Amino acid sequence: MKALIFAAGLGTRLRPLTNTKPKALIKYNNIPLLEIAIKKMKQYGFTDIIINIHYLSKQIVSFVKENNNFGLNISF
Repeated sequence: MKALIFAAGLGTRLRPLTNTKPKALIKYNNIPLLEIAIKKMKQYGFTDIIINIHYLSKQIVSFVKENNNFGLNISF
């Protein structure tokens, strides 16, 4: 199955947290929101994920690559 994650927003309502970090990488219970979303999608059988990125996008790409794409086919 395929999925799309929208992670391109500026996260203005979470400022100042998002001044230097994209909203998708803000942590909840010490886990980035993007990781929570990806792992849930994997749990439900998604194998291909496209992440729509813009603001501070290099951080998101680096995070996903550092985690070996979470064992999924992830593109941006």
